[in-house]
Amino acid sequence: MKAIAVTRRGRIDFRNYIIYISFVAIFLFFSVVLANKGFLTGSNLMNIARQTAMISVMAVGMTFVLSAGEIDLSIGSIVALSSLTSALAIRYGGIAAGIAVGLATGFVIGAFNGLLVSRVGVPSFLVTLGITSVITGLARWVTELQSVPITNDTFNFIFGSGDVGPISVLFIWTVFLLVLGQLALKKTQFGRSVLATGGNRVSALYSGISIRSVKFWVLVANGMLAALAGMLYAGRLHGARYSLGETDLLTVIAAVIIGGTSLSGGKGSVIGAVVGSLIMGMINNGLILMGLSVDQQMIFRGVIIIIAVSLTMSEKQ
Repeated sequence: MKAIAVTRRGRIDFRNYIIYISFVAIFLFFSVVLANKGFLTGSNLMNIARQTAMISVMAVGMTFVLSAGEIDLSIGSIVALSSLTSALAIRYGGIAAGIAVGLATGFVIGAFNGLLVSRVGVPSFLVTLGITSVITGLARWVTELQSVPITNDTFNFIFGSGDVGPISVLFIWTVFLLVLGQLALKKTQFGRSVLATGGNRVSALYSGISIRSVKFWVLVANGMLAALAGMLYAGRLHGARYSLGETDLLTVIAAVIIGGTSLSGGKGSVIGAVVGSLIMGMINNGLILMGLSVDQQMIFRGVIIIIAVSLTMSEKQ
């Protein structure tokens, strides 16, 4: 983790840590208010991690995309289609086929997005918006709006339903991708190229960075992580459905922005994105335990997102 930022007068600049301060504040708030409703129990805390795992996985990929100055609106549809193709492949070819086909679905869609953005020059917003409609229609058409059950116990254990002692497999996936993503962004040449591409395209070009290659591969990686999230949904639910992931896009983007990644590119934090995802999960869990209706949860969640994003954006100005 980066060293503590200090102002010229030697004081700590806490604005750089607003995401972590917010996490602690929200956690303490619910811990006190919901002390008698089981918020602090180990099972509930693990349930929060379990429920946010798929958002966290997608947030890792979206961090790279936004850091490179692009955006991907197709992740929700990739989640649905990848879960379905994986489930169908398991039915006819076994677990190895299911994993390969699911990830291949994300790779192909990500590569298609990447080629149109990096080679043709179509804005990523338009490309991924258009492909979302295509993928969603395909997922609905292929399955005729029917769920596809997964009866392979090994797949379900590895991709969502399993527990290693008291620890959910979904939490293990989150930690693994958090470490891998943070190292890739901060410690590798590719990660530095991503940040340089989003920060200053001209300077990146003069530095010998292949802008086209960076944009292509961040979209490919994002597609594959969205596919993995779809497989985690399928493993947890023991089946796939065309509607999986359809409401996740805004939550993922909010988590990434709250976590300190710039919408304009050039700055990103995988750790911050995952913490942002956990904040969203805590808010959902806390509001449910408080007994709020779905409508009230939507209102409070929206207000909290606006406040958190505003605080995060203000510290960048």
